[in-house]
Amino acid sequence: MSTFGLNSEIHFMSTKAFLHQRLSVYAGRDFDPCVDDDVSEVLRNKFNIHLPQRPSFDESLESATSDHEVISLILQYRKLG
Repeated sequence: MSTFGLNSEIHFMSTKAFLHQRLSVYAGRDFDPCVDDDVSEVLRNKFNIHLPQRPSFDESLESATSDHEVISLILQYRKLG
């Protein structure tokens, strides 16, 4: 692996880890931002956010992005895979 590839991988991991840490702080507990049920439960119980019905969970999140910054962070995390 080239130095650039290694640096990109380290940056990707640190970004994902940083987002996960921020999300856990917001939620007051650790949860998996990639698991729809976990995300839904945290949004409902911690932030009193009820997502609108959409064809996919990510579309529901995207339509509610303006409700709270945590939703944008969840979407960023999920896009990193």
